[in-house]
Amino acid sequence: MSDVSRSVEVIFKRIREAAARAGRKPDEIVLVAATKGVPLEKIQEGAECGVTAFGENKVQEAERKFFETSFLEGRRPPVSLHLIGPLQTNKVKKAVGRFDLIHSIDSLRLAERIEEEAAGRFLTQPVLVQVNIGGEPSKHGAPVAQAPSLVEAIRGLPHLALQGLMTLPPPTPDPEGARPYFSALREMGRALGLSRFSMGMSSDFEIAIEEGATWVRIGTAIFGAR
Repeated sequence: MSDVSRSVEVIFKRIREAAARAGRKPDEIVLVAATKGVPLEKIQEGAECGVTAFGENKVQEAERKFFETSFLEGRRPPVSLHLIGPLQTNKVKKAVGRFDLIHSIDSLRLAERIEEEAAGRFLTQPVLVQVNIGGEPSKHGAPVAQAPSLVEAIRGLPHLALQGLMTLPPPTPDPEGARPYFSALREMGRALGLSRFSMGMSSDFEIAIEEGATWVRIGTAIFGAR
């Protein structure tokens, strides 16, 4: 068994245990393996041991590893590809219709650009609204005060399918420190009629699951430091 296989097995076990603590079903939670800087052979190992969703931070890297290879073709079970990093408007054309879910919509301008591209291709693009839940100036995401209006605006765009909310909380020395931010995102979602959340990474995904995460984005705990 490879290091990746062993790590995936451990992560799935921890997901099941966190779900049980929260009184949730494990199949409500999708493991998105974050593959920034990870070579294709390791990604292949992840797919072979049960990972069915992969997340890239940059469109360019996804092109090289996924779009220009046959990795995604004919897989059983099918593999989905997520964009979990920020999306620049000049990369929208290369992203729409190629990612199964874009996690990082943080402005109406970006949403409208995706709508325009999706409409031109006669498709619907699933998206999440990214919220800067900690109000950090250095991070992407819609400000908390503006997120509800962005959600409502996206609901009015016919070629976008809003799936939920995403966040990246401020770093804390203890994973428990992330809990208030995950809880705040969940409460915001509930107030907006949303129940699906992309939150939690290698250091804090169990806390995120206990607070309602439906996608957890895990890279280092699977593939090691990059």
